[in-house]
Amino acid sequence: MSDVVDELRSACAQVARLAHHVSIVRDAIGGYAASLALGPPQAHPDAEAQLLAGTREQLAASWLTLDAINFGSGWFPTLRKRERLSGYFTIAIGVRERFVSRGPWTAAQLAQIEAAELATVLRQDAGHELMELFARSLRDLGARVGEQFGGRFEALVDRAGGSAVALAAQLAAWPSFADQSAYAGFAVPFLKRAQIAAADLARAGVAAFDDVRRLTMFADNLVPHVLRLDGVLRLQPELLARIEREELIVHGSPEEVEIRACALHAVELIAAQRPDSCAADIDHVLWTRGGEPRYKASPRHRCRCTAY
Repeated sequence: MSDVVDELRSACAQVARLAHHVSIVRDAIGGYAASLALGPPQAHPDAEAQLLAGTREQLAASWLTLDAINFGSGWFPTLRKRERLSGYFTIAIGVRERFVSRGPWTAAQLAQIEAAELATVLRQDAGHELMELFARSLRDLGARVGEQFGGRFEALVDRAGGSAVALAAQLAAWPSFADQSAYAGFAVPFLKRAQIAAADLARAGVAAFDDVRRLTMFADNLVPHVLRLDGVLRLQPELLARIEREELIVHGSPEEVEIRACALHAVELIAAQRPDSCAADIDHVLWTRGGEPRYKASPRHRCRCTAY
């Protein structure tokens, strides 16, 4: 029986077949797959940025809170970043510091949170557009955990019944995690943050999922950038020139959907060559690689949306 993850894989394969702006260099897949040093990813990419200790409920709240606002890369150049840190780690550290100093936000508190409070926690300007988008996402998360799960974040995790795919499907139905695009008349349910929340909870030991290997790559703007610079993706010259000029790419445009979908399908092809690993683990390796100077020196596509 197919599910939303199967639908995503099928949709991205179809986008890759139809794409005009992005192509996969299929001859490069085998060698690239063999070259990747793959292994179980660390549960916490940076101890400074993640909550490491606490009850299961506190850890579940930490990850779900962070993943509900794990977007905004299109605005990251406009954020007040911490020294030598990316936009993601600037936000993640702010959330962790709040949890350590004052404890987690309860579901009821999140349901009422305002942009000004978040701006203080994250050390940003209260009027920054991203702060209101973050607050809106957290209000939705808090309201739904409060109404449907008695205010308990771990109850949301447990409702998935040991399935990462089921949790991703549950989250994807909420505005706080929504991520679906349309392309050539069909839907592409990318599920970026819904899937990464499931993977994060599993890696942190909060959830014992038996199907994490079924998750796909978490379609953002960094892994496609790494795949392009590594020779696995090829962008049409006009699109590449726009990215290098640091023009914003419209969310949901054919170009943007093709970048995300072709990257996701390329990772599926890589995973097929590496039965010792899976798409989610390959994503982790490539996302980490994207923090290296070579990749940071070149512009990646920026899109102002709540998907990534």
